[in-house]
Amino acid sequence: MSRAERLLDLLQALRRRRRPVSAARLATELDVSERTIYRDITTLVGQGAAIEGEAGLGYILRPGFTLPPLMFNDEEIEALVLGLRFVALRGDAALRAAAADVLAKVTDVLPGALREKADNSGLLAAPMVPAPVADLSDLRRAIRSERRLSIAYADADGRASTRTIWPIALAFFQTKRILAAWCETRQDFRHFRTDRILSADIGDESYPRRRRVLLAEWRRHEGIPEQD
Repeated sequence: MSRAERLLDLLQALRRRRRPVSAARLATELDVSERTIYRDITTLVGQGAAIEGEAGLGYILRPGFTLPPLMFNDEEIEALVLGLRFVALRGDAALRAAAADVLAKVTDVLPGALREKADNSGLLAAPMVPAPVADLSDLRRAIRSERRLSIAYADADGRASTRTIWPIALAFFQTKRILAAWCETRQDFRHFRTDRILSADIGDESYPRRRRVLLAEWRRHEGIPEQD
């Protein structure tokens, strides 16, 4: 690996993280020495990279820093194309259209050789049976805007109830879509199958706690490791 490739890999490793990461962890991930990490970070800072931190405390790439023009290796192209193809098949109508648009935009700005690899990727997302029919755009909008959601919900036996919830995440499984939320009625986290939501009305006001805080609490509640 050339030094330029190593520096780009280091930037990518920092960009993936939202919290400071130690030089030791970066060294293990990139298969280099800690001394090399310290030297490369000094080089990147000298070239204008917005890296904050110091030895012993960890490093973080400040938001807003722009990486060099789009360049991907073979694995990154396959991950990108497969992920967008997956969404294009399994999302609601708006997400499917957005995924197709993103894939077209990305491939359009790739250099010729990389564009050909993206266009001819051998990784396919298999069609799902049954296909999703619910429009999830209101649920996604409530999550983005951190708004209370009033829903009518049917349980497994068909009994309907009304709930006021704070939607925090939408999980896409093979044949189901699950909305994770804080339920005001139960005063606890609950999961709702989207195909059992009979109606959903977005409130005018945001719920009282930030979604990122609720999401972290939900992860701990469910035993899901936090993201770096």
